[in-house]
Amino acid sequence: MGNSDSSLSELRPEVLRALQQGTVIPAHPLALDANRHLDERRQRALSRYYLASGAGGLAVGVHTTQFQIHDPKVGLLEPVWTLAAEEMDRADVDRDKPLIRVAGLCGQTEQAVREATLARDLGYHLGLLNLNALAGQSVEQLVAHCRSVADEIDLFGFYLQPAAGGMPLSLSFWKSFCEIENVRAIKIAPFNRYQTIDVVRAVAESGRDDITLYTGNDDNIVLDLLTPYRFRVGDQSVERRIVGGLLGHWSVWTSKAVQLLESCHEVLRGNNHGVSLDILQLSISVTDSNAVLFDAANGFSGCIPGIHEVLRRQGLLEGTWCLDEDEVLSPGQADELDRIEAAYPDLVDNDFVTEHREEWLNG
Repeated sequence: MGNSDSSLSELRPEVLRALQQGTVIPAHPLALDANRHLDERRQRALSRYYLASGAGGLAVGVHTTQFQIHDPKVGLLEPVWTLAAEEMDRADVDRDKPLIRVAGLCGQTEQAVREATLARDLGYHLGLLNLNALAGQSVEQLVAHCRSVADEIDLFGFYLQPAAGGMPLSLSFWKSFCEIENVRAIKIAPFNRYQTIDVVRAVAESGRDDITLYTGNDDNIVLDLLTPYRFRVGDQSVERRIVGGLLGHWSVWTSKAVQLLESCHEVLRGNNHGVSLDILQLSISVTDSNAVLFDAANGFSGCIPGIHEVLRRQGLLEGTWCLDEDEVLSPGQADELDRIEAAYPDLVDNDFVTEHREEWLNG
């Protein structure tokens, strides 16, 4: 049985229930002006867009927000966390389910613990723990780091793909990670089926039924949400499923992402009578779109600018500027964005954004 009654955790039962039911959690971008300074008005507008789209929470300070904001010299982490928290506070007043507040945490143990404390004090529920600063350390050292952070905030584990700054994490690591009492969820984002299975297997073999799995595999979103993972544990067959997504891909066309997740949940509620060919084809459309959005053809170098370009075209961002001046759209990426928007209009929510953009920008 799970350990959801952990005395270490202050996570409210209604937040935990919302997390476990599975929802859309966009990875929140960073809105900058032409001088690469924080554009507070557009930063708030993005949060309002996601929440109006039906997202069940926000992840802020993650890869899509640009990891450079964790540098104290940049000085943007607390302001960006605060803006999103204020918008979630405002939205929560009219919601039945509380929004799930996820703060991206980075750095060596001292920094990560400091960030966890700040995030908790700002009202964030979970820390999405990026381990890339500890590359080369042993499993024991990595787990000790995670435990130190878990003393300050509930954990949302994070398997980040190497192209975005992550590192391989062994089955042994994930088994030990699952022993941390207030681990509440894991975002599986290695963009790799073998490594995805490692995480789900570790959770299944841990005996924990209170660790919720979210896909971060933007290249395999639909199939991750539909697939049953079954493992032999002792003399029993144990099944685990990925119930939601915490995704950079879902920071664009978000209202359609909410519909997509509901469609996947609807299939699973159908007593597993079968997955239609249409939804399998939809999986390919989403992955093709992601290949362009994330610039897979160029090793993901245009990933964040690709997200920004979609939001710029919708009028939510003024430009595609990143903190790193060299982080720009790749040659041909804009033309490919034209292609996928024309090819998959049902995945695009331009009309929804056009209808509400001014209220989000000026609300």
